Amino acid sequence: MAQDFTFGSIPKKLLAFAMPIFFANVLQACYNLADMAVVGHFVGSAGLSAISSAAMLCFIINSICTGVTMGGSVLVAQFKGANNGEAVRQTVGTLFSVSFISALAVTAAGYLLYGPVLRAMNLPVQALPHAEQYMAVICGGTAFVFGYNAVCSVLRGLGDSNGPLVFVAIASVLNVGLDFLLVGACSMGAAGAALATVLSQGASFGIAVLFFRKRGKVFDFRLRSFRIYKDKCTAILKIGLPSAVQMVVLNLSYLLVTGMLNVYGVTVSAAAGVGLKINSFAVMPCWAVGQAVTTMAGQNIGAGMLKRAGKSCTSGIKINVAVQIAVTALILIFAPQIVALFDPNPAVIEEGVRYLRICCNVNCAFYAVMYTVDSFATGTGHAAFAMFNSIAQSIFMRLGLSLLLTEGFALGHMGLYWAECFSPLLPAAAGVVFFCGGFWKKRLPSGEPS
Repeated sequence: MAQDFTFGSIPKKLLAFAMPIFFANVLQACYNLADMAVVGHFVGSAGLSAISSAAMLCFIINSICTGVTMGGSVLVAQFKGANNGEAVRQTVGTLFSVSFISALAVTAAGYLLYGPVLRAMNLPVQALPHAEQYMAVICGGTAFVFGYNAVCSVLRGLGDSNGPLVFVAIASVLNVGLDFLLVGACSMGAAGAALATVLSQGASFGIAVLFFRKRGKVFDFRLRSFRIYKDKCTAILKIGLPSAVQMVVLNLSYLLVTGMLNVYGVTVSAAAGVGLKINSFAVMPCWAVGQAVTTMAGQNIGAGMLKRAGKSCTSGIKINVAVQIAVTALILIFAPQIVALFDPNPAVIEEGVRYLRICCNVNCAFYAVMYTVDSFATGTGHAAFAMFNSIAQSIFMRLGLSLLLTEGFALGHMGLYWAECFSPLLPAAAGVVFFCGGFWKKRLPSGEPS
């Protein structure tokens, strides 16, 4: 059911919209989690290390898909807020056409680059073959990821977050079942885990298309409807490309840090991979609320309601900071038990707990502020700010501090942990200046002054 965010209680609507997004994100993350857990159990620490490292490449592919389609989501939200149904239909047709072309390009690039990138990441010798097998299959499912994200971005722009949850729920159950069948019963190793993921993604996309075709007034998936409107394409890419760059740079920084961690052996590599996955789960409520803020801000900007758009950001920050503090406290208390779910190796558990207690602490509140403001900036059409702020966190803070602490202060892999801890501090401050200074009001996406 599509929602109108231009009226009603802002906190209540944000939470109501964010909850299905949160559960969808959790279930979608179960693709890789199921792969890691099953491979770790049947293949061992080498397989777990391989999947953890390959997941970085998967995140980059998913980031491009999500970033490109994000432009369509924001534009749909703005046109919905302006009650311009024809512009919504043109935007959707353009988005699906652009997504198809992008999927072909990303698939080709994936097959050309995954081998050299994996080798450059310094994976342990015993883990590299498993990672290559995994990526060889994953790259074949890129079109499904693009298609699914395009459908879900349109639905979220219209104010519907329940549909994507249903798609992912079905696919997640299928993925777990296929993992046990292909990796366990069929002994296909990492390739089996990847095949389970691709088949599940294909099912998710197919279900999404069937659901969306029932809403034929928006898009009917007939050949004549796949048309690129120049103005809509320009607007989508104006938001989508910075969003894609933002997400790719973020995940590239994680990939490079993972490569630095791999130098310290299988135990550190596996523990950090598990820790990163847990940390990703910890911030999922923040991501969900951020996506809700993007949609609410977009609809209200389209309706010309700037004051209400601004309130969506302040409400989102309050919700995210409170939730992140609570989630982080739980993770720190139960860190050993959580790490053990992925790898029972005592050495991996000890190192994983060390990672979490350094990387997942008070910085969660700063991350919540940074991510919420960046999401708000994207929803108002200022995706370039979110991109540069993410680059500041990823390049200058995460990578810069990593090099400084590991080389300059000779802290070894502990320096990488502390760099991750400090990475959101300055970007959070920049976000506060951007919002409180009213810079988001200076120029609206249409180019008209506020």
